Amino acid sequence: MSLQNYTYNKAFHLEGGGILPSLEIAYNTYGTLNKDKSNVIWVCHALTANSDVFDWWKGLFGENDLFNPKDHFIVCANNLGSCYGTTGPLTINDDIQQPWFAYFPEVTIRDMVNAHELLRQHLGIEKINTIIGGSQGGQQVIEWNILKPELFENSIVVATNAKHSAWGIAFNEAQRLAIKADRTYYANLPQGGSKGLQAARAIALLSYRGYEAYEGAQTDEDNEKLNDFKAGSYQRYQGQKLVKRFNAYSYVTLSLAMDSHNVARDRSSIAEALQGITARTLVIGIKNDILFPVSEQWFLTENILNAEFESIHSSYGHDGFLIETEKLTNVISKFIGIEKNKEVLISQDLRTNN
Repeated sequence: MSLQNYTYNKAFHLEGGGILPSLEIAYNTYGTLNKDKSNVIWVCHALTANSDVFDWWKGLFGENDLFNPKDHFIVCANNLGSCYGTTGPLTINDDIQQPWFAYFPEVTIRDMVNAHELLRQHLGIEKINTIIGGSQGGQQVIEWNILKPELFENSIVVATNAKHSAWGIAFNEAQRLAIKADRTYYANLPQGGSKGLQAARAIALLSYRGYEAYEGAQTDEDNEKLNDFKAGSYQRYQGQKLVKRFNAYSYVTLSLAMDSHNVARDRSSIAEALQGITARTLVIGIKNDILFPVSEQWFLTENILNAEFESIHSSYGHDGFLIETEKLTNVISKFIGIEKNKEVLISQDLRTNN
């Protein structure tokens, strides 16, 4: 496993009309492609993650986990617009020999998928056994399945939707307002907007976790306390933690991309677009997710022709898609097990050690 880079030395045209003169894609691979190239697992990551899925999805991906390099050839590419190696706001704009910063062009979920598609072709992968993603990663999985239905055998999406909701867009806009209220954002410097990013993360966390999580972990037992509450300290800590590893300009870019997600764009309807998906699909919802409520996953299940639905409960709310790896493993193992019993889609190489 190592971070790799693919350079696409042609103009990359964005859905919103912008043009990137070239494209750099950072990605990780794990394991070995088998002889008939049937053991590919492709992971699409969420908002602030990176291409090292063994780092941020431990328990589901790892040496001894369900998706492991002994049985699978696992690929995860960093999203377009991120700050972890793929072209984004911190990339040098060749026209001015400075980073793009706030002037980075608008990207969409479909643009991210088109970048993944270039990498897939570069890697010589003709079939993807299973593609999986949660939240913004799940949005990419859905969009890619619509664009290239013949490419995928199995799809797994967790806590995601077919069109980003007004509720989700409102949360994202509140976060962007917080970032842009920090005057340093307009200075176009690497750490521009850092204080705003800290505030944005605190806002986001409210939608990721919800009432149950805060009551369970952040309630103060001292009835005499007047200030410095655990919940406030937790918000500050999580904001500072993100500032140390992420970037305000990428955060704005990626949250806008999430808002753009609508599989009906340039198509007749959401339902008809989803009905074009041919992969056998597992849709997983988190019962107490307030950001991507289960109704959105039910809609996916009802409109994807070969889909089945499972739900889990998590005291972490939406963040459960990252944290509840044991529950996800149980649900996904069942889904894969059905395929093995039918002796379709999963190759003999995949079945040997499972």
